[in-house]
Amino acid sequence: MSEFKTVHRPTPDAYGARRWPLTTRPPIWQTSAAIHALALAGCVLAPAAWPWWLSGVAANHMALSAAGLWPRSTLLGPNWSRLPECPENARAVALTIDDGPDPQVTPQVLDLLDRYAVKATFFCIGAQARRYPALAREIVARGHALENHTETHRHTFSLMGIRSLTAEISAGQRTITDLTGVRPVFFRAPAGLRNPLLESVLRQLDLRLASWTRRGFDTREARAEVVSQRLLTGLRGRDILLLHDGHSALTMDGTPVILSVLPTLIEAVQHQGLHFVTLRDAHGV
Repeated sequence: MSEFKTVHRPTPDAYGARRWPLTTRPPIWQTSAAIHALALAGCVLAPAAWPWWLSGVAANHMALSAAGLWPRSTLLGPNWSRLPECPENARAVALTIDDGPDPQVTPQVLDLLDRYAVKATFFCIGAQARRYPALAREIVARGHALENHTETHRHTFSLMGIRSLTAEISAGQRTITDLTGVRPVFFRAPAGLRNPLLESVLRQLDLRLASWTRRGFDTREARAEVVSQRLLTGLRGRDILLLHDGHSALTMDGTPVILSVLPTLIEAVQHQGLHFVTLRDAHGV
């Protein structure tokens, strides 16, 4: 009789997909609302002190902005900066690759990943996927995860209102789902920058925000050894690593730096007795 190993993986809510009920706002929202209410009451009861009340509101807005400019912050809502803590993820590392698909770089990245039998999570721009639909399908066909990185990757993403955020992210969802038949379950903001409105949009679309543990800054650093060092220094299980197949910097010989980094990175990770998983693997879906 065959023996089957039962893997007990916690449910998404149990390991951090949502740290508070869907019907409530993140605690920072409640604090912000209280500050605004206090300032309003103060202006009514002690109008002479209005500069102090205004300063308090301004400081609150600065704190909210700072939280949005910190990609790994969880102040504005749940955010995967590391893989969930469970036994199956203890020796796992997630490789995430952003801004593609790129017709020159992505096929070579896929071949490298195949060579090492590594599965990665690609956060693709919807417009790029529509431009190169066969390549988007190839990512999924080779066993990788393809997730939502917005439709157009606007640099003003963190300044958008709720309607614009919804339109941009929903368009990315539709594009990737229509092209591949697989609905994204993770979202990554352009450059990781966001504002307090994003979490409610992600809830509506049933998406989980994912950032990273460490990144190589490979869109502007052309030295492969420097990128590799940034990714490998202090590496441990449950880390999420970030590289780019789109907008990749070029080495001195004109090679996209990700292609020079990947072999060194993969071999170093495996040498430490770690293995690669997709975010979906870590999620248990």
